[in-house]
Amino acid sequence: MADKIRITQIRSTIGRPSKQRRIIRSLGIRRMHHTVEHTMDPVILGQVKKVSHLLKVEEV
Repeated sequence: MADKIRITQIRSTIGRPSKQRRIIRSLGIRRMHHTVEHTMDPVILGQVKKVSHLLKVEEV
């Protein structure tokens, strides 16, 4: 199991609830097709699970 994940936004936040927009911003994603890397911890994984329909997640 990798200790890092790569997260890319693949769908827009336009028309989504503000809570989902805030989660995307808190992950450090600023725009479409922007990629960030995070360590796998319960907080990050919980956020990713909430907005998984907007993201592509890969293990690094």
